[in-house]
Amino acid sequence: MAAKPDGTYSGAVLTVGVDLAAADKRTAMAAVEWLPGRAVVRDLLLGVSDAQIVEASRHSDKTGLDCPLGWPAPFVALVTAHQAGHIAASDGEGGLWRRHLAYRQTDEVVREQTGIIPLSVAADRIGHAAFRCARLLSMLATHGQDVDRCGDGRIVEVYPAAALSCWSLTHRGYKGRRQQVQHADLVTALCAAAPWLELGAFEALARRSHDAFDAVIASLAARAAAIGRATTPDDEQRVAARSEGWIALPTSPLSGLIDAAEA
Repeated sequence: MAAKPDGTYSGAVLTVGVDLAAADKRTAMAAVEWLPGRAVVRDLLLGVSDAQIVEASRHSDKTGLDCPLGWPAPFVALVTAHQAGHIAASDGEGGLWRRHLAYRQTDEVVREQTGIIPLSVAADRIGHAAFRCARLLSMLATHGQDVDRCGDGRIVEVYPAAALSCWSLTHRGYKGRRQQVQHADLVTALCAAAPWLELGAFEALARRSHDAFDAVIASLAARAAAIGRATTPDDEQRVAARSEGWIALPTSPLSGLIDAAEA
């Protein structure tokens, strides 16, 4: 990341957002510096390696990872029991049973609060990115970073589509072959909703790549978590979140990210 020679940044707070893919090529990372009355994108990269993420996180106050941090506990239990040959035919059946295996508790919370159904880490291609994420979390912990899947440490799980929804911005149809919304228009909408956000030289990349755009949103969501303006698991939910992970949904408008000192 673009830091001073001593490895520090001029501002008091730095958040990093990572749109994590299974391969480096599709992985994007954004660093946002938070200053009085404004936020400045200091770096925005594509083709990011695990080593780059670990190093950037080392300088950040909060790092938001757009990827499941764990698997549904019932799914893990099923695989373990199946490995040992201890599953009976009556152990489960029907759609509800499969849903409990496919979706984490935090996924269900996101569904209830936003109407968005996250991809299943147990039954969708996002599992490939989650394999990488598991290794990345181990690397972060090995380098002395506080990895708490509930989001209490330096690392927090974020979900850009849900964050956009919470901020009343378009959150569907801007990715994939059937793209219905130009994500460049989302950049325009974001800048209008958050005039204090300075994309600078990285605006063109954010408009060109939806991965880069998602990394910026992930960094903003990490900011919400860092200042206590995002959802956290309650005592009961925390039991599962410790292993499954927890998606931090913003609980304030975008303006709430910049006026934290006045809260």
